[in-house]
Amino acid sequence: MPHVHSRRFNKAAEKVDRQKRYAPAEGIALIKSLQGPKFDETVDVAVCIGIDAKKTDQLVRGSVSLPRGTGKSIKIAVFAEGARAQEAQAADFVGGADLAEKIEKGFTDFDMTIASPDMMKYVGKLGKVLGPQGKMPSPKAGTVTPNVAAAVKEFKAGKIEFRTDAGANVHAAIGKKSFSADDLMANLNAFLDHLRTLRPPQAKGEFLRKVVVSTTMGPGVALAVE
Repeated sequence: MPHVHSRRFNKAAEKVDRQKRYAPAEGIALIKSLQGPKFDETVDVAVCIGIDAKKTDQLVRGSVSLPRGTGKSIKIAVFAEGARAQEAQAADFVGGADLAEKIEKGFTDFDMTIASPDMMKYVGKLGKVLGPQGKMPSPKAGTVTPNVAAAVKEFKAGKIEFRTDAGANVHAAIGKKSFSADDLMANLNAFLDHLRTLRPPQAKGEFLRKVVVSTTMGPGVALAVE
């Protein structure tokens, strides 16, 4: 069955010119002006990048610190033992073999995982559970690191992970609708600037092919980004 949008969504969508690519500041101002639900929506950016998503050497994955934070509280599970575990107490869950066993039994009440390299002997077995949820730690994303305490602090403060999906798109949350337009612009620019640095050598033509911002329950607004 076709998806049926709400009356509020349709009313908001009427204010968006789908044939236009808005200047970034204009696009951010537009999505902030659209009537939404009563809760503070997340502002998302979706970027279609110029890669072949079927080739693993072109897949893009990384992390970036947003200068104005995300406005979201995240739960972090850390795989560490000994002194590193003690240093990572700012995380929501800390453990080694015990945490891995708990996750194998179905525990997934966290948003991301961070692991020290020596803990991958436990984490590696969790690929079937964590992989489909996008929670598998990775050196490229800065979530496999010997300094787990610093990583926890950074991600709690507004560092985000992102990865290419099957359609060669990268998605990220860049703040809340209640953020000022300037703060959302700062986060958007930080994300796009970092994404540009991850262009694979094999990528041909335009890299940032289409950039769209939207709120959780609002229509997408395409941006003119070079």
